[in-house]
Amino acid sequence: MELIYVLDILGTFAFAVSGALVASDKKFDLFGVIIIAFVTAVGGGMLRDVLMNAHPINWIGDLNYLWTILFAVIATFLFKSKILPLSKTMFLFDTVGLSVFTLLGLQKGLSYDLHPVIALIMGMISAVFGGVLRDVLTNKVPLIFEKEIYASACLAGGITYLLLAFFEAPKDLNFIISASVIITIRLVSVKFKLELPKIKDDLFGKT
Repeated sequence: MELIYVLDILGTFAFAVSGALVASDKKFDLFGVIIIAFVTAVGGGMLRDVLMNAHPINWIGDLNYLWTILFAVIATFLFKSKILPLSKTMFLFDTVGLSVFTLLGLQKGLSYDLHPVIALIMGMISAVFGGVLRDVLTNKVPLIFEKEIYASACLAGGITYLLLAFFEAPKDLNFIISASVIITIRLVSVKFKLELPKIKDDLFGKT
């Protein structure tokens, strides 16, 4: 089994757990928890495939995603009190998943002969829109719109991938370097509480 596929599954698990925890905190029933875990884990990739008219849709073509999500929900249901203290570990899995989802989405866009800029957007959608759907369905302001450098890290890693591909860097090396860019930006931004600037006023407004 390829390492990238293993990381993809680990990322799916981490995303599903994060969705299940949010739904659990909102007092959703078991079915609601499963739905939120599902859209968090594969919603971004599903939206990407719909926009690209790519078939089969990501989770339909590989049942391992569904089994992973189901396992994540069961693990959250049975061991929630044990999972919560592992927030740093889950954050690491989530960050790795973010990088892998971005680059796999970007690669898929390029394989469909999309313009590199559009393929880059498809990669970002793959990575972040599961979380957006989770937050919308649980009546929260999506995290990527409010705080933390999240989608921007995906864009930086995706641009790195496109630049290295332009200079014909080996594909595996390109993937590792680009994923490392996303992971590093994400970790540094969270550790030092870095955020993108907000529009508080314009040049002619009152200070």
